[in-house]
Amino acid sequence: MRDNSNTFIYIIAGIIILHFLIGFGYLLYKMSKKENKK
Repeated sequence: MRDNSNTFIYIIAGIIILHFLIGFGYLLYKMSKKENKK
């Protein structure tokens, strides 16, 4: 039961980190695109 709970926490943490990385990458992509237009 304890191992299962730990796995669940790791999955949630992984999803949050992945979401943050994707959002950050998208932001950088949008910013660099704007700079190129200028």
